[in-house]
Amino acid sequence: MRRLCAGPAEMAALAVLLGGVMLVWPAFLNGYPLVFSDTGAFLHQVAPPPSGPLVIWDKPHVYGPLLLALSWRISLWPAVLAQGIMLSWLLWLTQRTLCGGAGAWRHIAVCLGAALLTTAPFTAALLMPDVFTPAVLLAMLLLGFAAGLTRIEAVALGTIATLGIAAHLSHLPLGLALVAFVAAMAGWRAAGRVALPMLAALGVLLLSNLWGHGRLTLSPYGATFMLARLQDDGPATRVIRARCPEVGWYLCGFVARLPMDSDEFLWALDSPLNQTADGTPRHLGGVALAPEARAIVAETLRSEPFGVAWVMARNTFRQLGLAAAGDTLGPGYLATALRPRLAETVGAADLAAYERALQPRGTLEAAVAPMLRPHMPVLLLGICGLFIAAWAAGGVAAPGRRGLIYGVLLGFLVNAWATGALSKPHHRYEARLIWLAPVLAALAVSPRMRRAA
Repeated sequence: MRRLCAGPAEMAALAVLLGGVMLVWPAFLNGYPLVFSDTGAFLHQVAPPPSGPLVIWDKPHVYGPLLLALSWRISLWPAVLAQGIMLSWLLWLTQRTLCGGAGAWRHIAVCLGAALLTTAPFTAALLMPDVFTPAVLLAMLLLGFAAGLTRIEAVALGTIATLGIAAHLSHLPLGLALVAFVAAMAGWRAAGRVALPMLAALGVLLLSNLWGHGRLTLSPYGATFMLARLQDDGPATRVIRARCPEVGWYLCGFVARLPMDSDEFLWALDSPLNQTADGTPRHLGGVALAPEARAIVAETLRSEPFGVAWVMARNTFRQLGLAAAGDTLGPGYLATALRPRLAETVGAADLAAYERALQPRGTLEAAVAPMLRPHMPVLLLGICGLFIAAWAAGGVAAPGRRGLIYGVLLGFLVNAWATGALSKPHHRYEARLIWLAPVLAALAVSPRMRRAA
């Protein structure tokens, strides 16, 4: 006899699917997945000959292959839908842990609230590895603290955490902090479950860098980025001025231009990295400078440890205060950095959809502006609510509830340090994660369920 109503498993699947679609609504409004100039670099990683595939010097070779696996060189829509569904499923498991069970209607309400009142959809709908920041945080905390995970759920969480940590270097400090946190809160057995994806991600990075760069290392040219940050903040600039010209560093010829904005230092065509003093372009200047950058960074850390600690702390707290959704909505550099890569890696229909979309025409920011207004008040309420929930969880017997709430608060801080202190404070870096504050606060104060739906 045919079943006339959907059972719990079907309702759960439908709720997760619907939640995922709601979480990427900006892509539907735009007419195409949201993109960023760096999206072009990830597509370049898997572009067909003659322009690709290309191993990018400053990006792990992970997110680009994922885009290829989901797009099949036809359309990027499956990738953005997969991102929304991934976050929706993680929120389902989070609800189950915080509320003692998961219900379809409650999940839909949570996803709808996140979609309409927080920055979550502007991360979920953006084709960038930023989507893995909340995914890594939730996946590792669930592996450490969630009770009753099935084997399939545990494997899926481990896979998400592995790919997410490997996809963006800022996730390495987050992953390491979570392993230590779970060990302190739940013991070494739970920490072992969390450490497995961390170790797997380290293996992915080591092997991919050996294959792509010929070096068995986690970050072949990370010192260049660290130098960009430290010269901008001042300590490295003071070291360069004190040691030049005796040491013979390449940057001794540019002392008068330092310090300069770290983004300009890394990417401007006329920066010391990318152009010599006589105006000759330097191909892959960040790669060429890496050995010198390692020496300058080491000398800076040795000679100004307190100065470095101070500027890192300052940038961390500055990053915590930046969490708006507006800095990835414009058309900046898309015509030069993204459009050529799309022409190589997607079908003609998908390319035409991109060209009709709001974002490349510069009208997306105005279209979504009314939807951005609730973000800050909701975020502030959510942070207050999450701290209250953390205080209340101190007396709760359920370790999974405490672990999730405390772990998310830790994740906010570590993410701010890994991005603000080691790279540069940007709105999208904290906006990609801190939307979890109102979501978890709402779940923490909602009535507990007696059994899963």
